[in-house]
This record gives sequence, structure tokens and C-alpha cells, in this order.
Amino acid sequence: MSQSIKNIAPHGGELINRICTDEQRQEFLDKADHLPRVTLDERAVSDLVMIAIGGFSPLTGFMNQADYKGAVDNMRLENGLPWAVPVTLSVSKETADALKEGALIRLDDASGTFVGVMELQQKFTYDKIHEALHVYRTNEEKHPGVAVVYSQGEVNLAGPVWLLKREADPRFPAYQIDPAESRALFREKEWKTVVGFQTRNPIHRAHEYIIKCALEIVDGLFLHPLVGATKKDDIPADVRMRCYEIMRDHYFPHDRVVLAINPSAMRYAGPREAIFHALIRKNYGCTHFIVGRDHAGVGDYYGTYDAQYIFDEFEPGELDITPLKFEHAFFCKRTQQMATTKTSPSLPEERVHLSGTKVREMLRRGELPPPEFSRPQVAAELAKAMQIPVESR
Repeated sequence: MSQSIKNIAPHGGELINRICTDEQRQEFLDKADHLPRVTLDERAVSDLVMIAIGGFSPLTGFMNQADYKGAVDNMRLENGLPWAVPVTLSVSKETADALKEGALIRLDDASGTFVGVMELQQKFTYDKIHEALHVYRTNEEKHPGVAVVYSQGEVNLAGPVWLLKREADPRFPAYQIDPAESRALFREKEWKTVVGFQTRNPIHRAHEYIIKCALEIVDGLFLHPLVGATKKDDIPADVRMRCYEIMRDHYFPHDRVVLAINPSAMRYAGPREAIFHALIRKNYGCTHFIVGRDHAGVGDYYGTYDAQYIFDEFEPGELDITPLKFEHAFFCKRTQQMATTKTSPSLPEERVHLSGTKVREMLRRGELPPPEFSRPQVAAELAKAMQIPVESR
């Protein structure tokens, strides 16, 4: 391996590691029965894991009030470092009242399993409507991200955390590549430039087109689908991963692609989440990040390219990861290939536009996406998952 190959620096300059050593874990296990307990929901467990493995560097725990206010109001931590989405642990007032600042708290998952520890440094209340309007640009409860905020407890607990043990994801153990490992892998492959790609939808031909455009200008591709909590009507993570495997195996050069899971949960925060997702990929070692149409959006809450415009609100070099901004890709009937308005002379009626939302709607109706939109093997996988006869295509 060339000694000159170095990764891009993590956000804040240091890759955080909050996974217990064997000695720390035993110390916490010995205290477990005597510690006050807080139960984490699925998203909070994902956040705990992402903090511990360094995916949320420079965070070492759930946000204190100053960092929370900075992130919500100004997209910056208290120290001025860009950060667009709050990462908090919310509990009821009754639960918070029983906890003492300065004490250790046992963190359990929904099944009651001991998964982590927090050193409680601060308890603070917050304005849910204010958070919704700033982070999600709406206070409507039908927005899935806003609904989560409104359902949370009224008190945030802040302080550094430790993950008791980094367990293998039972669904995708072969694809669990944490930031320290991805960075080592990119160095081993001698990739100086790496582009990250994120989607919660099954990968389709519009995705394929923009990914391959990006691959023309970088050394490697980090396919990094999100497998944390998503909306109930999103395609399940195992189905999406099989689609990614198909695309990797049949339509991309093997030596230029790494497929790994992103353990974090979706916020559906549109533009702000695009920044959040870019910084996460920076922590994994990516130098570039693809930002397409309506990144992390839901419904009609965000403009088509708002997730691209938001990157212009930061000075060059502040984020230290390069966004690759792509227009909405479509299948062009005139040229018989994928294109955008930048590359195709077609008229609007000659363009086949389909979104992930439309695909989900088609699948629920028992219809398969057309070949202009989905590779045949991917369509067959989606059909199998939705129990649609392939011959109905």
C-alpha cells in the first residue's frame, strides 16, 4: 500500500470511538443492576451506535443544550462546526426528574437489553414546534420527522455515551463496515477520491446513471444504503440490499465499488439531512457525496433542488466534502438512454420520469416498474418481495 494515500479528515478532525474496551464493559456490567435505566427506541439505538463508531464525529454523546440550539437555529455546533440535524435523547419529565446530573445511566433497548451507558451531564427542555419549523421547515404532524419530534418526551438528556459492545447486524453482517474499517479499506485500495451514495429506495436506473457519472471523476464508489428506522411504507431494508447486490454484481466494475450498510435512521429532513448525510460519509472517508433530486425529502415539503442549494450556505471548505449535484434523470425515448435536461434534446413527452415514491405505489398496486426505470433483475427481486407474478410485467 502506498504510504502517500491518506483519508480525508473526519468531521472535527478526530474519528470518535465510544465502544467499550473489555475492561470498561466489565466495569459497567458490574454496576448494571444499580444504575437508573432509560429505554431507547429504535432511532435512539441507531444514534447510540453511530456516535460510538464515529459515524457522527465529532459527537461523543447526545447533544447538550448549546449544541442543540446551535444545530437547530444555525446549523452549527457551539464551537462553530457545521451540523444540520439535532441528535438528542428525549424522555418524559417524570423519567428526567428521577435522574441526577453527574450520574451514570444504563441505556437499554426496547427489549430490555443493556446496550450502553450515558454520563448524564445536563437535562434541558426544548420547544418542539421551534425544532420542527427550523429542521423540517414545517410544523405539520403528518410529516414523519415532525411526528417523531412531537411524540418524544419533553426533556432532553445530554452527555457522553459508551456502547457496551459493537454487535454484528444480524441482517447484514457481511456489509457492516464501520468508519475506521472503511477508511482502512479505501487506503488499501489506494483510492484518493471516494464518492458516497445514499438512498432509502431500491436502486433504479436514474440512480445508476448519476452514480456512473460520478464514477467517471473519482477513484471509488461507496454504496451506503440506510438500514435504520424508516417509514412503514418504505421498501424493507433486506429487499433494498438485495437490489444493491444485483446492481453491484451485474452493472458496476467490482474493483471500484464497496457496498456497506449505514446503520442510522432516516429523519426525512430534506435539505438539512443532505448536509447530515454528507458529513456522515465524510466520517466514513468519502471525499465526494452525490446529491440528487429531493434528497431525503418526503411529500411536497421541499423544493426539488433545495437539498443542493443548502450546500451553498456554507463557505468553501467548511464541510470539507464535495457535493456532486445532479438533475432529475429520466429515460429518454429519443436517444434510448438515461439522461437529464443537460444532456438530452428531448421534449417533456419523450421522457420517462419515475420516482421511488411512484415505484412504491406501482408495487402496492401489483404493477412492476418498466424496463426504462428498473433493471430486469431488480424488478424481479421487487416482484418477489411484493409477491407479484413476474409474468404480470
